[in-house]
Amino acid sequence: MTGLNQILSQEYTAYITQVFLVILATLIVNFTQKKIFGSLAKKALLTQNKWDDGILLSISRPLSLIVWVTSIAFIGENLPNITDLLLEDISSSRSTIIIGALAWFVFLFIQNIEASYINTEKDIDLTTVHAISKLARISVVITTMLMMLQTLGFSVSGVLAFGGVGGIAIGFAAQDMLSNFFGGLFLYLDRPFVVGDWVRSPDREMEGTIEKIGWRVTVIRTFDKRPLYIPNSVFSKISVENPSRMQNRRIKETIGIRYDDAAKMQIITTQVEKMLKDHPEIDTNKTLMVNFNSFAPSSLDFFIYTFTKTTNWEEYHSIKQDILLKVMKIIADNGAEIAFPTSTVHLTQTQPQH
Repeated sequence: MTGLNQILSQEYTAYITQVFLVILATLIVNFTQKKIFGSLAKKALLTQNKWDDGILLSISRPLSLIVWVTSIAFIGENLPNITDLLLEDISSSRSTIIIGALAWFVFLFIQNIEASYINTEKDIDLTTVHAISKLARISVVITTMLMMLQTLGFSVSGVLAFGGVGGIAIGFAAQDMLSNFFGGLFLYLDRPFVVGDWVRSPDREMEGTIEKIGWRVTVIRTFDKRPLYIPNSVFSKISVENPSRMQNRRIKETIGIRYDDAAKMQIITTQVEKMLKDHPEIDTNKTLMVNFNSFAPSSLDFFIYTFTKTTNWEEYHSIKQDILLKVMKIIADNGAEIAFPTSTVHLTQTQPQH
């Protein structure tokens, strides 16, 4: 009995020594890989290539997890008198965690590449970058879950079959959520607007700048700086204007002069039209009209219809002000006046009765 105890004692002493050596080796390997990849990542940031940055910035932490899991599994598998069942559990757990670590690496890689493109590319389409990144992350999560289930002994075909039946039930229970998800997907595909666009809807009281396009809601920052959260399914039911994509801004004004100045209408409209054609901020390739068009109750009206070259809201109003002031000057230079509402009362005189 004493001999058996001595053998067991020697066996456990050797095992403890082995554990110490494995942990020491793991610490050294983990420290070394962090130093190496940290140094390489700093050098990669100085290059123009974004892909090596993404790999080197993403690999260290998942690799640390793999190193430690492998070491701990090795220690567990060499435990004295270990059973086959426990050995199998350790092996499957190790494989599952390694799969998770690899998925973590891919997830970080996608995140770093997305951030790199957003921070360094000036003309990048943020909406497309976010859409591709989200689709890639969703694919990684789904693939990882299926691989983990397969590693743990579950039948993936059975899981997929169950998912098909369960998906019908979930679809009925989560119609709004699914409609918002597919609404977001169509926004990414059709791209009626992107982040930063100014949008408004003639069907709803909704106007502002697109701040974020999510899978469930789109965030609009209104002009009074309040966030407006719109479920994505709403965009499939309403009309949306995107003034950010306009080619020009329109000036459409009606101006009236007095009936006493009727003889000067022709020269005034001719001079206003020439002024618009000569104006450097007016797009003469678009429709340009100046015409007398109405006998109003208190005035003779002519209208101006033209387009500015700029689409900037502030510049547009400065140009419009300049044009209206020049119209006022043309009217005054021709000895006419801008009409204002007036009423004329005719009194009939009755003959006195004798």
